[in-house]
Amino acid sequence: MIDWLRTLDPAQFLLLVVGVFFVLAVVSALVTWVLVRRGLKTPWAVRRMNRVTIWVVDLIKRPITVAVLDEVSEVLQSGHYTKNISDALVENHDELVALVAEKVRHDPSSRVVSHLPGYDTVVHQVSETTLRVLIEMLGDPRMDELISDLIRNNLEQIKQAVREHEPGKAPPPVTPSTSPDISPMSGRRRVT
Repeated sequence: MIDWLRTLDPAQFLLLVVGVFFVLAVVSALVTWVLVRRGLKTPWAVRRMNRVTIWVVDLIKRPITVAVLDEVSEVLQSGHYTKNISDALVENHDELVALVAEKVRHDPSSRVVSHLPGYDTVVHQVSETTLRVLIEMLGDPRMDELISDLIRNNLEQIKQAVREHEPGKAPPPVTPSTSPDISPMSGRRRVT
C-alpha cells in the first residue's frame, strides 16, 4: 500500500486526498441523514466530518466565486449586445410599429388628439422614425462601448463586494433613503 502511494507525484497525491475527502464528506452526510431520520444521535466522528466539510466549503467558496465572476466578466465584455438588440429590432420592425401605434391609440392623454385628421399617419411616421434612430444608435460602436463599460463597471462592483464580504457579517440594511422602493413612512415596499 505504501509503495503505491510513493509512486504518485504531488498533483496525483493531492487529487487522491481531495477525492477521499469528498467521498468521506458524502458518506458522513448520508449517515447523518439516515441516523437523524431514525431519531438517533449523530456519532461524534460524523459530526466532526460534517463540520470539517462545512469549513472547507466556506474556505473555498469565495475564491471560486471570484474566479467564476472573472470568467463571466471576460465573456460578457467580449459580446456585442447592442448589435444583437439592433438585429432583433430590425427583425421585429413591423410588429413594433404596430405595437407603438396600438399603445398610443389606447393612451388616455391622446384621446382628444386622436380625432384630428392624419393622426394615424403621424403616429406611424413618428414610430418609424423613432425605431430607425434607435436601430442606428444601437448599431453605432460608441453605444457598444457604453454597454461594455456598464457591464464591466457592474461586474467590478460585484467582484469587489464579494471580496470584501466578511463571513458571518450580515450585509448593511437597506434604508429608506437609499431605496426609492421603500416608503419612508412605514419602511415597507411601495406598490407601483
